[in-house]
Amino acid sequence: MNVNASSQTQTMHSWDALCERYQGRAREALLPLLWEIQTQEGYLSPEAVRAVSQTLRVPEADIYGVIGFYTLFHDQPTGDTIVRLCADQSCGLAGSEALYETLHQQLEEKQGGGGSITLEHSTCLGLCEHAPSTLVSRRGEPDIAYGPVRSLDDALGELPNTPGVVAAGYPAVLLAGVQGKRVETLADYGDYAGLRRVLETMTPQDVIAEVKASGLIGRGGAAFPTGVKWESMWANPPERPRYVVCNADESEPGTFKDRVLMEGRPHLLLEGILLSGYAVGAQQGYLFIRGEFPESARRMQAAIDEAACAGLIGENIMGTGYSFKLEVRRGAGAYICGEETALFEAIEGKRGFPRIKPPFPTTHGLFGAPTAVNNVETLCAVPGILRHGAAWFKQWGTERSTGTKLVSVSGHVARPGVYEIAPGVPLRTLLTEYCGGVRGDLQAVLMGGASGTFLSPDQIDVPLTFEDLRAIGSTFGSGSVIVYNATVDLRDVLRRLGRFFQHESCGKCFPCQLGTQRQLEILNRAEAAIPGDRQRLIDIGLTMTEASLCALGQTAASAVLSALEKWPDLIP
Repeated sequence: MNVNASSQTQTMHSWDALCERYQGRAREALLPLLWEIQTQEGYLSPEAVRAVSQTLRVPEADIYGVIGFYTLFHDQPTGDTIVRLCADQSCGLAGSEALYETLHQQLEEKQGGGGSITLEHSTCLGLCEHAPSTLVSRRGEPDIAYGPVRSLDDALGELPNTPGVVAAGYPAVLLAGVQGKRVETLADYGDYAGLRRVLETMTPQDVIAEVKASGLIGRGGAAFPTGVKWESMWANPPERPRYVVCNADESEPGTFKDRVLMEGRPHLLLEGILLSGYAVGAQQGYLFIRGEFPESARRMQAAIDEAACAGLIGENIMGTGYSFKLEVRRGAGAYICGEETALFEAIEGKRGFPRIKPPFPTTHGLFGAPTAVNNVETLCAVPGILRHGAAWFKQWGTERSTGTKLVSVSGHVARPGVYEIAPGVPLRTLLTEYCGGVRGDLQAVLMGGASGTFLSPDQIDVPLTFEDLRAIGSTFGSGSVIVYNATVDLRDVLRRLGRFFQHESCGKCFPCQLGTQRQLEILNRAEAAIPGDRQRLIDIGLTMTEASLCALGQTAASAVLSALEKWPDLIP
């Protein structure tokens, strides 16, 4: 909602200097250039689009298609300041809807027709432990994300994000030294001992064997064995270029562990990316960070610069002859880009449409070349494995869920935040001991985020492992845990989930595009449901699950279906 946009008068051709720096680049530079122009100008004018088209040799129609696809880009004038207020699960529980209406009214009164602030709803900002949260963009200045926001003054000024990180009751591994807003520098972290050991004493095959022996599985949700993925990269001809991509597009409502790692321990992630590059024979990598994490992008770039000055990344690393280049790419607001092939499309300067699989990324990935894609937490686990060995990693967890695991807890708990656990800890212990207990009477727990499933109060003794949750029809997913007390209307929760997926569906396949729309229509009338709505939701959900192209559509009804199963009277 544009309360009152500022004057549209722009400095003529002020983007020329930006375009000049991108001369000779191809379409893959489209998102970075659009970000630079929008930050400077406030929006992407037709004149700016024309200049970008001429610089990168991309048709203007294609550029407008990209701008329209990503929610953080604007092709129309906005206010000098854009305030985006989260309206998803945890922020909704914290009153963001009522706050939005209050802010809108206050802005109208304050600006009186002459202001320059645009107020918008936003999907999850990944600040669930600081709900309700906001992303603020000021023309000519870096974006800032923060919370909790309680007033107009909060929304227009940077607030400190109070610490929301708590380690479990044993020496932390991934969260070691993470406190509040402090960032671990290279001097704090050390000289990449795992990478040094690998480059001096191990072959790529040795690295893969150690990772396989550790039992490390993907922490992004799919839980695929990391070593097996890396090993499959070597089935490709050696003369083909290979890429490593770190998927930091953490957009699942209720999930914010990767943000904490990037902002608190950027060198741990950077060392993990370098180790993965060596293991798969790649010399080029991309770190794709969601657009709503501006501080993560800044801290990761600072860490890369710091490591480059120390000879830990770039040409001839540590004098061993191995070279690796890493680029940070900032997304622009599209949940679908968490899907690995849609992420490739975004890096290549296109709309984030998922590709049909097979072929798989390990043979045809980024730029059509073999690509290894891993989640932030997965890569952060690798340095410890290569420093201390697979047996060290396996001392935590269970036989099938090895190592430590991060969980993001939000909603009605006393201490929301990121917790490092040993898989096997009961969910009840996490909630009552680590998180300080549930605020009010427990009604439900949503495991795995928006695409996860609900647990009822009588199921919270389940051990937190991939296998135990799967055995009761639930999922660990990316480690999201959203807690709802008895004051919550679960139909409102389902409406927010339906709205999220309807908004984020890319529209490439009909089962997801039409299914998410129809699902939301039915959920919107839940209090006055038409007889048969429950069965309609089941039919739509099963159709999306079976027929959608990618995981977004395949899981868009997971939470709804599980709620209908556990609470049959919720919707008749």
